[in-house]
Amino acid sequence: MRKVRKDELRSEYRREDLGKGVRGKYLKAYRGGTNLVLLRPEVAAAFPTERAVNDALSSLIKVARQSTDLAKRSPRRAKRRAAAIAR
Repeated sequence: MRKVRKDELRSEYRREDLGKGVRGKYLKAYRGGTNLVLLRPEVAAAFPTERAVNDALSSLIKVARQSTDLAKRSPRRAKRRAAAIAR
């Protein structure tokens, strides 16, 4: 089997078939902070839409912040706050 250099096109491709490249075509979206995440199939099945994923993660962040706030407070006050949240 012949080794192909990385900068060499296969014989079935012609440079003119690829069209003209556009420099910076996706730069604006990249700088805008577009972020793609690959979910495991079982996770994707639990969240049918993008909004469902965002809502669940937002709720998780809120709970995490509240629990961090509880840890910073005095033990007596933290117990009262935890009881209030649990209700």
